[in-house]
Amino acid sequence: MAYITDYAYYQNSGTAPTDKNWGSYQFVSLADIVNNFMLMYQGNHELINNIERYQILFHAKRGIQELNYDAMKEIKILQLDISNQLRFVLPPDYVNWVRISQFRDGTLYPLSENIQTNWASAYLQDNSSNVLFDQDGNALKPQDSELDLNQMTASAKSIYLNSSSPYNNSEGWCIGGSWYFDYAVGARFGLNTETANANPTFTINKQSGVINFSNILGSSSVVLEYVSDGMESGIDSEVHLNKLFEEYIYAYIKYSILNTRVGITEYVVNRSRKDKSSLLRNAKIRLSNIHPGRLLMNMRGQNKWIK
Repeated sequence: MAYITDYAYYQNSGTAPTDKNWGSYQFVSLADIVNNFMLMYQGNHELINNIERYQILFHAKRGIQELNYDAMKEIKILQLDISNQLRFVLPPDYVNWVRISQFRDGTLYPLSENIQTNWASAYLQDNSSNVLFDQDGNALKPQDSELDLNQMTASAKSIYLNSSSPYNNSEGWCIGGSWYFDYAVGARFGLNTETANANPTFTINKQSGVINFSNILGSSSVVLEYVSDGMESGIDSEVHLNKLFEEYIYAYIKYSILNTRVGITEYVVNRSRKDKSSLLRNAKIRLSNIHPGRLLMNMRGQNKWIK
């Protein structure tokens, strides 16, 4: 981020949105990273020469992506209402999820991932269970499979102890605080605690790009916390990197170029790899942001009487 006046920082020079530059000084843009590398790390008197700008840009993007996956993990948060199909469409820059919660009555309730399969594709079949084909020889498919329809209408049964459980609304006997049923006496012995969950559950369908939910109570929404790759939907001018990782990204670009070039000695490649690794460790330590006050709070939290 280039140096700007206070007026440009706080008010964006009177241009909307006025908060565009807030906190921008802690980042360096992708364009600055590429320009700085071409000025300082390549040339006739440097180890790297005759390199094109697009090659540096490629390795810079790859380095930023790897940092977002493992080191920085800049978590994005998206809140959406759930449709009648009990589906949540994944955001366009989604890579992996961190936590999924139900927002109800002003409180976030973390949800558990469903280990059951609750979506499937299907083929149209005749009365003899033979697959039907069109005139081009392609198998005919329904819009939704029976499993999908059961899921969208919230009629599918579940191994979880919630409203979709086969035991829900069934007659039984309460003995010693435990419920027993005619057709399932002792069936819950050794119950997997992972499935002993009365809250809604979810399953991520990566191929369809949606999150399927078992059931969501009315007038509630879902909050998705997820990790992106930092590419900002392919807009290079919007891609930026925390300055704590700036020196590392230069080392990453340098190593990536030297590692793919012919005629570079193994010693030089190994040295550049070690430089990259050490700078990554330093950046992680800086980003950990360990304050004495936080350590003191954790230590005080362990100092309590056990009755």
